Amino acid sequence: MQRRAAIWILEAFKTLPTEGMEAIAGIIPIKFHLQKLTKRSQIRPLKLLTNHIIRALIEDTLNPLKPPNLHVVSSLTNQQKNIAKGHLIDSCNKAYGIFPSFSPLNREFTSGFHLTDIFSDCFSFNLVNKKEKDSIHVQELNEMTLQISSFPSTALVITDASIKDNIAIFISHIHLANQPLIKMVHYAAFITSMEAELFAIRCGINQVCIKENI
Repeated sequence: MQRRAAIWILEAFKTLPTEGMEAIAGIIPIKFHLQKLTKRSQIRPLKLLTNHIIRALIEDTLNPLKPPNLHVVSSLTNQQKNIAKGHLIDSCNKAYGIFPSFSPLNREFTSGFHLTDIFSDCFSFNLVNKKEKDSIHVQELNEMTLQISSFPSTALVITDASIKDNIAIFISHIHLANQPLIKMVHYAAFITSMEAELFAIRCGINQVCIKENI
């Protein structure tokens, strides 16, 4: 049925391959369309009210500071999960891939309200030539690292970002007491290098704040 629709839209020959006609006509293949509907139905319980009984069974990954619930599906044993298999288990598994959405019209995205604008004294950008490294800047970073490493309850977040072909790759390293704790790698498209750096810093700070006594 979908092949006939693609032929009718493009007025193409019947001998053309189905995948090519669907791509040109902008029609998503049936199997991918069914997968999309399935995934949407699996994340639908996460859109329910927080006091809904089904939400009480799904772990809230967006709020790590929420007190633990003994009735969540993730606390069940493998045998209990096999008994309760079905849509609820799939929804609980999909919960780990859900991220909080943001509004592009938020005031934080306008000039004058950026983090770098409000806390300008907390950011300093030092342009260093790769061929001629600034020894003074490197010495300051080494001294800062040694000073922070002497405090067992203070974490050090090291970030870096690079952009190639409009794809940004930013990495966050978190060290605690001079020992590596977490390493995170993120990808984003069509953003500036400063936005990638700030996002990497924010992700690192969020991971540190989740830990206790840091």
